[in-house]
Amino acid sequence: MRRLLPDPAEDLSVADAYEAALGQRSDAAWVSLCMVASIDGSTVVGGTSAKLSSPTDAAVLWRLRELADVILVGAGTARDEGYGAPRKPGQRIGVVTHSGRLDFTGDLFTSGAGFVVTSESGAPNIPAGIDVVRSGDTTVDLAGMLHRLDQVVGPADVVQVEGGAALNGAMFDADLIDEIDLTTSPATVGGGGPGLASGSAPHSHRFDLVQMAIDDESFVYTRWLRRRD
Repeated sequence: MRRLLPDPAEDLSVADAYEAALGQRSDAAWVSLCMVASIDGSTVVGGTSAKLSSPTDAAVLWRLRELADVILVGAGTARDEGYGAPRKPGQRIGVVTHSGRLDFTGDLFTSGAGFVVTSESGAPNIPAGIDVVRSGDTTVDLAGMLHRLDQVVGPADVVQVEGGAALNGAMFDADLIDEIDLTTSPATVGGGGPGLASGSAPHSHRFDLVQMAIDDESFVYTRWLRRRD
C-alpha cells in the first residue's frame, strides 16, 4: 500500500495506515462507516461485496474491526454476507431489524456475540436469551440506540457500521457518521445494485479527506472525517 495523503509513504502496512479511529466522542461512541464500492458506486455484485474486494481490502476490513468494540449491520447484509462470530474476543455485532426474522441458530447468535437492534414495536418474537436494544416507537431511533448500547455491550468507544445501504442512509439521515473508511474498487459493474446509502432525506454533510492510499491493483483507500463546525 502506498500512501498519497497526508504524508507520502511507500510500502505502508495496513496496520500502519489504520492505526486508530480518526477521533473520539465524549457523549457517545465514535461511529465509523466501512464500505467498498465500485467506481460507478455499487456496493455489491451478485448480492455481496466479495467480487468488489481484494486481499488488501479484506485486510483493511479486518484491521478496522480490530479497532471497533461493536459492529452494526442491517439484517439483509448480515444474511447475505454470512456474518458469524467475530474474530476479536468480546466484540459484539448488532443486527438492525424491524421484523426480527433472523437465523438465531447460527454462530453469530449462539456464540453470544450477536444482539438485535429494533424499535419498541419491532421484532416481537426474539428468543429468550438474545440481547435486544430497543429505541424508538415504530422505527429505530439510531441516536437513542447509541446511548443505550452500554445496556447490553458495556462501554463502547468505537462502533463500526458495515451496511447495507438503507442502514447507512438512516445513519447519514441522523448525522451519526463521524468517519468514513471507503475502498474504491477499480471497476465499474453497472446494473441496479445499491450504492453507499439509500433512503436518507436531502442533506449536506461535509467530510474532510484525511488519508488516501493506493495498492498495486489500483484499489484506492480513503478515510474521511466529518466536519463538525
